[in-house]
Amino acid sequence: MYFRRYLCSQTAAAHRRRYLRPVKQVVKSNFSETLAEIKESIVSSDFVAVSLQKTGSYSAPWQKCLPIDTDETAYWKAKRAAERFQILQFSVCPFSVKASKLIANPYNFQLFPRHEVKAGMPSYGFLCQSSCLASMAQEGFDFNACIYNGISYMSRAQESAATVQTRSVLLNGGGLLSTSALSVADVIFSERIKTRVKNWMNGCNNQHKTGDYLISSLRKLVERSENYGSRPSLTIDVCSERQVQLTSEALKEFVNIVLVRPLAKAGVEAVQVVLTSSEEDKNLLVKEIQGLEEEHRRLVSGFREVIDLISTSQRPVVVHNSLNDFAFIHEKFLAPLPPTTNEFSSSLLSVFPHILDVNHLMKELGLFDEMNNLSSAISYLDSRFSASIDMEVSYEEKTDCVDVHGHSVMKVCQLFVKLCSILKISLEIPEGGHTQLPALLQCSSNMLCSSDVRDPCNDDVRIWTSKSRTVSLRNLVFLWGFRRGMSAQDLKDVLCNSHDVFSEEFDVKMVDRTCAIVVFWTPGVSKSFLGIMDSGECFSNKLENMILEGLKAADYETYRRVCKSDLWKPNLAECLAQATDETVVFSGAKMQQEKSVICRNNDEMINLDEL
Repeated sequence: MYFRRYLCSQTAAAHRRRYLRPVKQVVKSNFSETLAEIKESIVSSDFVAVSLQKTGSYSAPWQKCLPIDTDETAYWKAKRAAERFQILQFSVCPFSVKASKLIANPYNFQLFPRHEVKAGMPSYGFLCQSSCLASMAQEGFDFNACIYNGISYMSRAQESAATVQTRSVLLNGGGLLSTSALSVADVIFSERIKTRVKNWMNGCNNQHKTGDYLISSLRKLVERSENYGSRPSLTIDVCSERQVQLTSEALKEFVNIVLVRPLAKAGVEAVQVVLTSSEEDKNLLVKEIQGLEEEHRRLVSGFREVIDLISTSQRPVVVHNSLNDFAFIHEKFLAPLPPTTNEFSSSLLSVFPHILDVNHLMKELGLFDEMNNLSSAISYLDSRFSASIDMEVSYEEKTDCVDVHGHSVMKVCQLFVKLCSILKISLEIPEGGHTQLPALLQCSSNMLCSSDVRDPCNDDVRIWTSKSRTVSLRNLVFLWGFRRGMSAQDLKDVLCNSHDVFSEEFDVKMVDRTCAIVVFWTPGVSKSFLGIMDSGECFSNKLENMILEGLKAADYETYRRVCKSDLWKPNLAECLAQATDETVVFSGAKMQQEKSVICRNNDEMINLDEL
């Protein structure tokens, strides 16, 4: 009952009016009128901040991006989340900094995926994480309004597929085919089309002379003549794209007709010939059809219009968590995510050439663990640096008429401007200079993964968020199968003095409650430890008992295989055990297959020369 009350509209209204600065709320009913407004805001601003509210991000602690993740494993985690969860709110804030004042234009778009156009596309489905929904409900989010009035969208890839199925475009006659490429069948088809259209046009012109209504109706039925609005039209069925081109080419000599490709029904292709009364009437019809096509296109693309506006403007995009947010943006609005991080970066940066993550700017100050929450990060900077920022919000509607949602994007703006002020980075961009960022910002741009700050040839990772010390992946060992409730310190106490390999410096950190990583700070020791575990060499009694109880160990490559696979489980230990077992089974199967091939080659090969 408590949760149901959270989901109702009345409860949502009670949580409003908390903030002084309003954010324009955009839903399906006011989306069209907002497009022109936000386009002007983007063009007149120097930066665009974005913030996303999703139905979930990860299902288990180890599935979120961790300090131990490389670019590759972090991308696979972000990719998995983007493919399974959904965006419900997308906040956009074009902003500029003039005379040390932040001028913001915040908008909050409520989204809900649905098919506005019946295009035969697969139905939408996504996962919801209960903690995320509960948090949104506590903030007063109106799920009813989102479902019924949220803005739909299609990605560019989906729209391309839908356009093929729902295309309704004007056909321009002539210049499509070379006469030398026409076959006899093509010529016969073209002549039949010409004759049919000519007879139909004569019938339309002589219709007022025919007194018998029955004869006129029968003629329309036989000729498949109907009306396109108030104008007479004729439908010509075609079997292929070539016949569409032949029809268009054949009818180019008819001046007062307009050719339209209507919506395909049940796989039947057709060309519709519309008769106009004059050149002026023809131009008017063409404009009407183009207007309908534009409206249809906007209906299909939905919110992606905003994404296209941001992309076209080439403005730098400021975010709080670039990898996760842009994985969602790519998956939902551009195309399915590619398999590798390099392909992802290449695809994304072709659309958004300048991406700025406040996390990376924070690291420029040597701060690693203060970024879990935007509000706490702003408070942290306010308490340690003198960087007060005045904000001016151009949208000045009464606060009692405006929802409180979408304020996270304003915090992203504030944090970004504060960090740049502390780092002495000027944000006053000269007119026409949006493609050239200040040098310090240029160095911090387009770092989609947390490890991008490192040398790309270096395989070192950090273990603790709050410390900058790094370690090679080759010096990490994953441990699982220990007793429930053991802490990192408990494991370290057991490992200490259990064998000579632990005489060197090492640390232990829990990944989740079922798995820990052992960090060997001396190169080569991790390999020795794994070899000893495989050989069954004696350890101390405590560790020996833990091994007998099921303690297992694996290197980073096993963790990498887990992140790449589709069989993710809530506990990392189960995943590592499965990956280890699959490796053994695969190796055995491969050896058996090779043996089988050798036997077949020796005993079952047929020598054609002997036949």
